[in-house]
Amino acid sequence: MTWGAARGMARLYPAKMAYGGAHGYEEERRALEVSLEAGVNLFDTAAMYSAGASERRLGELAVGRDVVIATKFPGSFRFRAEDFPAELEKSLARLNCPSIDLYQHHYPSRRISIPKLMDQLADAVEAGKVKAVGVSNYSAAQMRQAHGALAERGIPLASNQLEYSLLHRQPEANGVLDACTELGVTLIAYTPLAGGLLTGKYSAENRPSGFFRRVLPRYRGRALEAIQPVIGLLAEIGSRYSKTPSQVALRWLIENPTVLPIPGAKNGRQAQDNAETLAFSLAADEVEALSQATLNWRA
Repeated sequence: MTWGAARGMARLYPAKMAYGGAHGYEEERRALEVSLEAGVNLFDTAAMYSAGASERRLGELAVGRDVVIATKFPGSFRFRAEDFPAELEKSLARLNCPSIDLYQHHYPSRRISIPKLMDQLADAVEAGKVKAVGVSNYSAAQMRQAHGALAERGIPLASNQLEYSLLHRQPEANGVLDACTELGVTLIAYTPLAGGLLTGKYSAENRPSGFFRRVLPRYRGRALEAIQPVIGLLAEIGSRYSKTPSQVALRWLIENPTVLPIPGAKNGRQAQDNAETLAFSLAADEVEALSQATLNWRA
C-alpha cells in the first residue's frame, strides 16, 4: 500500500500515516526480487493506494517479470458504474500492461448495482483486458450476488479480499469464509499480521511509530496485554521450526486451502521474512491450538 512516490495530498494517504512512508525504489525492487526468488509471484495493489503511485511503481518493477498482478478499483470514493471503463484504462496505463490478472472491486456501495458492475467486469474479461474477477470487503450475501451475476456470463468469481488474521476472525463468524469454501472462491486475507500486532514486537514499552497506530486502542494498555498469551504461543510453536511469531501466524492462514494471505513488505528484509513462511507447515494440533487461543477474536 505504501509503494511508489506519492505526490501532493497523496502523501497523507492513511496507509502511509499508519505504517510509515515507503522505503524507496531500491528497497521496493528488492522486495519484489526476493519474493520472486522464493516463489512468491502475486503482487496486490489498488488504484486508490497513494493516488495511483503504487500501481505505477508496481508497473515499473514488474516489466519483463513473471508476475501475477492484482489490483482494485475505483481510485476515488466518487465512483459511479459508468466510470468503470475509464477506471480500467487508467489502471492498465499505470501498470503498463495489456491486461490485469485479477481485477477486484475494492468495496461495495449502495449506489452501485452489483449485478450491473459484474456485467461490466465480464465485458472486460471477454475483451481480454481482465483475466479474473474478484471483489473486496464483500459480505457473504454480496459475494453470492456477485458470484451469481458472473455465473450467468460463464465467468467464475475468483476471490474476495478482506481482513482476516488470528486477531480478526470475523470471516468465520459472519459466513464469508463458509461461502468462499462453498463457492470455490479464494479468501485473500489482508492485514494478516493484524497491523503488526502478531509480530510480537509491540508492547507497553515498545509502541508502534506510525501516527494512526499510536493512537488506536488496540495498540495500547489492556488490548496489548490481552494478546501476549497469543504471542507466547506463536513463539513457542515457532521455536520448533526456527520461525518467528509472524511466520507462524501467516502459516495458520495458509493451512486453510481457501485462504491466501497477502502480507505487506516495504523492503527486502520484510519480503524475505514473509517468504520463509512457505518453508514449513504446521501440524493439525498446532493449528487447532492457535484457533482455540484466539476464539475471543471471532466476535
